[in-house]
Amino acid sequence: MTDLARDLLDWYDRHARVLPWRVPPGSGEVPEPYRVWLSEVMLQQTTVAAVKGYYERFTARWPTVEALAAVEDAEVMAEWAGLGYYARARNLLACARAVAERGGFPRTEAGLRELPGIGPYTAAAIATIAFGERAVVVDGNVERVMARVFDVTTPLPAARPEIYSHADSLTPADRPGDFAQAVMDLGATICTPRNPACAICPWREPCLARQRSVQAERPVKLPKRAVPQRRGLAYVGRREDGAWLLETRGADRMLGGMLGWPGSAWDRGEEEAEPPAPGDWVALNAEARHGFSHFGLTLRVLVARLPMGTEPSRGAFMAASEFRPGMLPTAMRRVLEVAETSPLIRDPEGIVRA
Repeated sequence: MTDLARDLLDWYDRHARVLPWRVPPGSGEVPEPYRVWLSEVMLQQTTVAAVKGYYERFTARWPTVEALAAVEDAEVMAEWAGLGYYARARNLLACARAVAERGGFPRTEAGLRELPGIGPYTAAAIATIAFGERAVVVDGNVERVMARVFDVTTPLPAARPEIYSHADSLTPADRPGDFAQAVMDLGATICTPRNPACAICPWREPCLARQRSVQAERPVKLPKRAVPQRRGLAYVGRREDGAWLLETRGADRMLGGMLGWPGSAWDRGEEEAEPPAPGDWVALNAEARHGFSHFGLTLRVLVARLPMGTEPSRGAFMAASEFRPGMLPTAMRRVLEVAETSPLIRDPEGIVRA
């Protein structure tokens, strides 16, 4: 084990973050592969703060991979709503069912790579944290730490092979899972993107970027491209008894498998669409806006109070007692927020109660 690895593990033993999916260092507890896997999938492109509540709800409802594998898709998609990157939820179910069918998780990085939805990073993280295999784990925090410690001047993403090599050179055979989590914690709490706390860093002395006073400039990143913008429309209909007109988005669509408002195929560049049901649709002045990872979206919102007996051409009515905004992905919640500024949607007066 290198001196750098030993120093970092000593620091981790004292300062490890307390996280609901983590086994504290020195506790003697054995990591549960299901919980490690679930947390790693949820943490992809998502902050720890955002994930905690979802993780706790998932493990309370489905405490084992077998329990998750047996549940209906719609239940998981509804519970995932708001966490984003919804292909992860579909892959989560596919992976859970594959693991349940084979009787457990593979114990190696190579074996984990064969499961649906598990890429190189996730396989390495599960292998080393859950099973103690020496594997090299590189996420955004690790990239930043390695780029600073070794003063990597190649811009990302071209620098990734070099950064991986540096991480590989430091990853020990003893306690590799704790080491991987220690580097993540270092990046999350001390070696932060802005204003790193170098004075209290366990790697302060050997850090080449700090020695050269360029830590704020590492990792080197290429200028960001302008984010493309798309437009579309969404129809929010509410029946006279308070029921909402909703549809489940197709698996081949963005937000596939999630509940949403009928509208245009904005993920395919289409701005217009016919109403999903006959009615007096009113276009609102306010628009719903949401930023996806690779484009920004602006949706015109049309609303209508629909009479009893309405037969929609798209979607189906959901009783008001069954609907909750938390079932919707964030983009669709933004549409609802705009729609509820209209008395046609918000005002209970005139809604016939059964």
